[in-house]
Order: sequence, then C-alpha cells, then structure tokens
Amino acid sequence: MLLPRLDRLATLCVAAPLMKFLGPKAGTRVPILMYHSISENLFGRSHPYYRINTAPEVFTEHMRLLHQAGYRTSGLCEMVDGLEAGKDLSKTVVLTFDDGYRDFLTDAMPVLKQCGFTATIFLATDRIQNTAVCMEGVDYLTWKEVRELQDEGISFGSHTVTHPDLRSLVPEQIEYELGRSKEIIEDKLGVPVHSFAYPFAFPEEDGDFMRFLSDELQNQGFQNAVTTILGRASRNHSCFFLPRLPVNSCDDRPFLRAKLNGGYDWLHWPQRLKKTILHNMTQMQRASWLETPYSK
Repeated sequence: MLLPRLDRLATLCVAAPLMKFLGPKAGTRVPILMYHSISENLFGRSHPYYRINTAPEVFTEHMRLLHQAGYRTSGLCEMVDGLEAGKDLSKTVVLTFDDGYRDFLTDAMPVLKQCGFTATIFLATDRIQNTAVCMEGVDYLTWKEVRELQDEGISFGSHTVTHPDLRSLVPEQIEYELGRSKEIIEDKLGVPVHSFAYPFAFPEEDGDFMRFLSDELQNQGFQNAVTTILGRASRNHSCFFLPRLPVNSCDDRPFLRAKLNGGYDWLHWPQRLKKTILHNMTQMQRASWLETPYSK
C-alpha cells in the first residue's frame, strides 16, 4: 500500500481551503495543465508525482470535470494577451501535451472534440518522422498525423530537437535545439511557431541561464514559453517562463479541482528553495575546487 502523498494532503486539507479566502482575485490566474502520454505506460516511474502518463479513462474524467464546470480552453498567445490586457479569465484553461505521443490522436483527441476543447502539443522533432518512432514502448506521431491534428484545430510548439537538458549544452547547441526545431515544424506545417516548452526540470534558480534563454527565445522569434515551474500563470510572470500544473493518472477529481483553483500553487516555493540551496552548494563547491591548487 502506498503511503499518503504529502503534497496531496497539504493541498486538499490546508492550501485549497485557504485559497478560498486568501487567494488572488478571480480571473487573474490561468491554469496551464501539463499532460504527456494518454496511456497506461508508466515509463518506469512509480512515484505518483513523477508519472507522465494519464490513463485514458482518467483523462476522460478530467475533461468531463472541466466541461461540467464551464471551462473554456485557450491558446497560449490568446491567454498571454488576455492577462496583459487585464481581462477576466475566469474558467479559462490551457491544455498542453509534451513530446508528441501518438496516443494523443487515438485517446485524447476524441474526448477533446466531444467537449469542444483544443490544445497545444509540443514536439521533440527528432521523434516525429514520416513513419512512427517507438521509444520506451510508446509510439510518436507521424508528420501526416500532425497535419491531420492541425486541421482539427490543434496547435503545435517546439520542444527542442533531441529533448536534451539545455543546461548541459553550450550556447551554440542551445541555439540549434531551439531554432532547428522551430524551423522544422514551420516547414512541415506551413505556419509560424510561437510557443516553446522547456524539457526537464526548469532551473529557475539560475538567473544567468534564464537571461540567456529569454534572449535566445526572443532572437529565434518565439512569443512565449512554458516550463515545469509549478503554479498558475498571471500577468506577473514573464511570457517566456510560464508556470504549469503537472497532471497524471493519480489526479482524481478533488485533486484536479484544487489544482485548477490554486490549491497546488504553494508547492512552488519549497521546490524553488530546494533548487536554490542545491544551486548555491554547487557554486560553492565549484569555487572551492577552482581555488584549490593542484597537489603533487
């Protein structure tokens, strides 16, 4: 039997009730939900927080909840413009799907059509080919299928070429990962690509890297980008570092409802503190190593 999830307990028992009285003004925050694969494939991850799959029946329940609660879906550009203009975005949600798994076509799209919802898929372009690429036991979309989804109103953004941890690359490699993926999608679909999704955990504790990445995204012609920073988007967030809410098979209706209403936003701060502490420790160790003379 799995131990209770502390993040879920804290969200449902403490944070969500407090948000009803202490939360920001309604309509000033927009949840951007982060899905990956709509399947039973666990991808080797057993801990509920790190799972990137949502079982088809659970995904259907999520969409029914949104539809019954009166939510409408928005594109990222439309959402950013609305926040900057100070519009009331109550009951607005953005649906995003990372990587480009084929199960979006088979298991997510029919449900979205029933609910009248749309979404944005972020493609790691090396995994999207003319014939289906299979990795970790799951197929990726083909370009033909991507174009079929585009005809159905689905938007597409860049998720790099090879899905690397960008901080492990030199600037020229980062420029290639961003620019080449954007170029490929635009060439295949014949439309501009405005949005980017950062792969892996986002290094918000590294100010120098964030400034570099923001400049590079602007230079490549992107208008916005989403991250794995936890929370709902507001006009106070940079359009290149928008937070999202991870969703998977372990999100039942009460937990998803709490996330939509801001009850999960609290977790961003302890996670950022942890990242900052680890970053500072790494910097101190690096400085100490550089100051230590070579021993003979």
